[in-house]
Amino acid sequence: MDAVATGSELNKSGSGGSERSEDSGGAGGGGIFEYSGWVYHLGVNSIGHEYCHLRFLFIRGKYVSMYKRDPHDNPGLKPIRQGIVGPTLMVEELGRRKVNNGDLYVLRFYNRLDETKKGEIACATAGDARGWMEAFDQAKQQAEYELSRGVSARDKLNMEAEINLEGHRPRVRRYAHGLRKLIRIGQGPEKLLRQSSKLAVRPEGFAGDSGDAVEAHQWKCVLTMAGIRIFEDVSDHKNGKGVLAKSVGVIDATADTVFEVILSTEQQKRYEWDTLMCDLELIDSYDGHYDVVYGTYDSKYLSRWHSKQDFVFSRQWFRGQDGTYTILQFPAIHKKKPQRSGYRRAKVNPSSWEIRNLNTSMASKSPRCLVTHTLEIHSSSWCQWKKNKSSKFERSIPYALLCQVSGLKEYIAANPALHHENGTTIVHSKLSDASISSAEYEDEMQDEFYDAITADSSTSDEESDDDQKLVLQEPRVKLKNISWAITTLALKRTAAPDLTEELDPHVTHITIPSDLHGSLCKGKDDNDTNCWASPSGKGFMIRGKNYLKDSSKVVGGDPLLKLIAVDWFTVDKSADRISLHPKCLVQSEAGKKLPFILVINLQVPAKPNYSLVLYYAADRPINKNSLLAKFVDGSDAFRDSRFKLIPSIVEGYWMVKRAVGTKACLLGKAVTCKYFRQDNFLEIDVDIGSSSVARSVIGFVLGYVTSLVVDLAILIEAKEEAELPEYILGTVRLNRLKLESAVPLEV
Repeated sequence: MDAVATGSELNKSGSGGSERSEDSGGAGGGGIFEYSGWVYHLGVNSIGHEYCHLRFLFIRGKYVSMYKRDPHDNPGLKPIRQGIVGPTLMVEELGRRKVNNGDLYVLRFYNRLDETKKGEIACATAGDARGWMEAFDQAKQQAEYELSRGVSARDKLNMEAEINLEGHRPRVRRYAHGLRKLIRIGQGPEKLLRQSSKLAVRPEGFAGDSGDAVEAHQWKCVLTMAGIRIFEDVSDHKNGKGVLAKSVGVIDATADTVFEVILSTEQQKRYEWDTLMCDLELIDSYDGHYDVVYGTYDSKYLSRWHSKQDFVFSRQWFRGQDGTYTILQFPAIHKKKPQRSGYRRAKVNPSSWEIRNLNTSMASKSPRCLVTHTLEIHSSSWCQWKKNKSSKFERSIPYALLCQVSGLKEYIAANPALHHENGTTIVHSKLSDASISSAEYEDEMQDEFYDAITADSSTSDEESDDDQKLVLQEPRVKLKNISWAITTLALKRTAAPDLTEELDPHVTHITIPSDLHGSLCKGKDDNDTNCWASPSGKGFMIRGKNYLKDSSKVVGGDPLLKLIAVDWFTVDKSADRISLHPKCLVQSEAGKKLPFILVINLQVPAKPNYSLVLYYAADRPINKNSLLAKFVDGSDAFRDSRFKLIPSIVEGYWMVKRAVGTKACLLGKAVTCKYFRQDNFLEIDVDIGSSSVARSVIGFVLGYVTSLVVDLAILIEAKEEAELPEYILGTVRLNRLKLESAVPLEV
């Protein structure tokens, strides 16, 4: 399997980037999306040797090409690889992986209809990874848009063609025959690994600090020091002897930059900002989003005792769809680091980092982010410190952890290279003439993108000796971004989503039967466990009528659809189309009489696997002119772009709350969703295991599930003014589920 690792993009001057606009060549505002930049192409050839080549990757519309040099500087240059990004392309973030002496952030590509068709790319930074994910998503949207506008039958056939990625197409083989040498990342231009590429900022932005669910904590500022604020959770529902505290600061850097600094174990850099965790050693790493770290420190800096101490802790991280990073840190035990003679093993307080980009004014070019470090502290020492700021608490590990935000803020302020965005990135915002998109490329690019990246890299053409010349050049990135509204151009505007209009107002309401049951019981009251309930939408914040103007959100109302049953299954492997199962309530006589049923099948990866199936019913048929009708009977691409879920941990361990968060998630963009429309129902099979980030989070949650009360809200995201305000499609409350209560699904 091949991979592509993103290098950084440097301009000719080596300092100070530039931004440039070019007139669109298309008439009538037509244009196609373009994104390009230098990458490292990684893979394993047919004899098992790894390779790494500096290459220029170019996305234009739905087409992808790979070059040995920048084609903008070398007119007439032929690509060494090329392919098509089809509408079934899925991109999964696999997290961080060690490649030789460098850390790369890996993305996996696969076909949602055939997961044997796959490939990988790996980026130098997490921000690069997100940029390429956005770029490929745009290319997929371009393909869908062209289909909706009507393209030739030949183009449609090319999009729908299923290619065997393990084999070779003649056109690809023309560029791939013979590996002669191996290039290691450590021998390449190291600066390329330390810079970042950037996708143009989305016009909708991410305004506001709050999530999309009502916050359960009540934070009170108890101290300000060195440019940061210290908060205490003063809500009255805490249990145990611990106090939840957090330090918050605004740092003049991107969230990507701060994330890299926090995660780095490089000793000299940590000496400059971290008084506690400066001597770190990476012990182990798993699945790209989890590692274990060993550290030592001289306790004389914190107490009068001079005995050395050490500690072991784990780190788990993930990046939200809005670009916010979350890092969870727990004390840990590892067999590679047993108790050490002369050291006292210290226990590091459980803590979490949240790093979120802030919107800046148009006049300001300096990026800013809000950094929050939250940890649990023993209440007695905390209370003494609040009364007497010179107490022993100031020489404790928790205090040192709280001060990390302050050290981080000063360290980045003192390093201009981190303080500002990478000035060496050149961004171009331009639309190319759409009229030449098909004519120019259709004869040359008949292969799917998967073929272009998964064929053996073993050609003399690709392995020629002028690779060394390429390494000495200073490459340049060019980014051309199409409007993010491209997917809506083919859609007619809907009427304002008045709930009375989403369902047919001319049909009389029916009474939904109360005798429809699933394998999971409905709770009688809040004290019941291992049950479900249907809460109101008041615990969720949704887009208001003026959201597109001021990003305002409002408290949700009652759900449109009624939750009638929940099934909690255990399965050997992920089960799709549960609605067709003969024992499913959808197939019952009562189920067949309902006007419409929405079935949400949340496939939970574990040992064994689980399926949580939610059944929502309407008391009238769907209005054919409603947003709901467009979603139910629309294309998979439209559904993916609108299917939204808001999570909220109502009760449970605070670290689980931090892991899950309260931000809305477009499930179709985060994980693989399969849609099945038939008769009076729509089933959505949500494969949580298709994303390593989602797998990591759900694995963490399952460890605490018996103590959690979880609320979920399901929505169709409103993106146009006529679709606002949003409404909640359905809700569910899961009250302290027991894994062992899941019943086997008989297939």
